[in-house]
Amino acid sequence: MSAQLIDGKQLSFAVRRQVARRVAEARRPVRLDAVIVGEDKGADIYAHNQRKTCAAVGIEYHLHRLPADVVQDDVVEVVAGLNAGESVTAIMVHMPLPEGLEAEAIQSLIDPTKDVEGVNPANIGNIVYGRRSLVPCTALASVEMIESTGVELRGKRCVIVGASNIVGKPIAVLLMRAEATVISTNKHTEDLPGLTRSADVLVSAAGVPGLITRDMVKEGAVVVDVGINRIQGEDGKRRTVGDVAFEEVSEVAGHLSPVPGGVGPMTVAMLLRNTCEAALG
Repeated sequence: MSAQLIDGKQLSFAVRRQVARRVAEARRPVRLDAVIVGEDKGADIYAHNQRKTCAAVGIEYHLHRLPADVVQDDVVEVVAGLNAGESVTAIMVHMPLPEGLEAEAIQSLIDPTKDVEGVNPANIGNIVYGRRSLVPCTALASVEMIESTGVELRGKRCVIVGASNIVGKPIAVLLMRAEATVISTNKHTEDLPGLTRSADVLVSAAGVPGLITRDMVKEGAVVVDVGINRIQGEDGKRRTVGDVAFEEVSEVAGHLSPVPGGVGPMTVAMLLRNTCEAALG
């Protein structure tokens, strides 16, 4: 069989249109303030793209740059100032941070009502109680993509490969909230292929290129690939691939998300939606 594509780009356009409409109708400005520390090419590109994406939907974007040799207290002071700013409606801190800075400590200081990446432990904890707004963006994107296939999650077996705090674990909890039967795996899990073959819904967020192969996927399963890995091809050029061996898995899966063009665009769309939710509720 040939899997139906879960097109993250197409789904993200619909979300962006909704966000743009809400922002245009809002009685207050919607604003995202981002903090970037040091010089990281990936973070710089992400910030540049954020600015363009925010502008396209009417969200104000303010970038706060700090030098690489900044100390923890200085970053804390900036975050505290943004928390207190009445005109600031959404906050995020770009990762990675330079060595010596405690990322989790800084993220936990972001006001939960302005925490659009859902990285404050308070927001991650709220997922258990059913709050769906300020959820970690990649986790929310993954579940939205699963739901877009029309699969009835109640009672379905869902296997999550990877158990990070802001992707794997939140995805598992969101699927539990949908009354699915969820198995969360990690690098110590025994017989991973046996578990993945039993999955009606399979999500891979391990960050291992080509980890999920055809013989690890149940026929007709929904497969969402969260992995974003940069590898060098035989031609010497670097390219982006996922955790799933796309071509071979597409022959057995019922629905499959691509990399690139899958979870990535939807994650950006969820950031925009979270920014809108933080400002307007």
